[in-house]
Amino acid sequence: MITHSELHYRIMTSFVERGYAPTIDELARMLNASPDSVREALLALQEYHGVVLHPTTGEIWVAHPFSAAPTSFWVEAHDVGCWANCAWCAMGAVTLLGGSASITTTLGAESRQVVIEVEDGMLRGMDLLVHFPIPMARAWDNVIYTCSMMLLFESTAQVDQWCARHRVPRGDVQPLSRVLGFAQEWYGRHLDRDWVKWSTAEAAALFERHGLSGPVWQIMAENTRF
Repeated sequence: MITHSELHYRIMTSFVERGYAPTIDELARMLNASPDSVREALLALQEYHGVVLHPTTGEIWVAHPFSAAPTSFWVEAHDVGCWANCAWCAMGAVTLLGGSASITTTLGAESRQVVIEVEDGMLRGMDLLVHFPIPMARAWDNVIYTCSMMLLFESTAQVDQWCARHRVPRGDVQPLSRVLGFAQEWYGRHLDRDWVKWSTAEAAALFERHGLSGPVWQIMAENTRF
């Protein structure tokens, strides 16, 4: 039987070492298993919120914090480059890539490009803002959409203007430095071979510990995985 933790470990190490996701056939060879058993294990991991699969091919689309498809966040560390799903995921990708990296993105996913530097786990230079418009209780309704909306801005006024321009309800706004500290703990064990997905109760406690409060961050502390 292919466990969640072993499958997740193989996926994470592929992103960290090569910058992209392993295919089903590659995973079958790595795990000495049949492609059909890998497909079954990937579907189970998706139900566990450990991966998002392409709806037609069944191949890996997203394994947070990484994306196998292009996004607004490009992360480079040493000789590895990869896409992250959002500002939160970009900070998580930096963490898994060793704590030092550059992130290239555009403010509000529009026209102005910025490059963010993280060195030894510390943000260098500008401390931008992250907008979280989707309540965490609804994050997994469409997690691809949720991630696409977690963008960077220079000011709260810029967030307000963006929300009005795109008819997006304003959510919570947090400094990137706080999100970095949160992501370091959230993603800190994603390379562990005995990885276990955060439960909703654990996620709620993590939000509170890092000062992430208010309606956007309220989730039911049930015995499920976030």
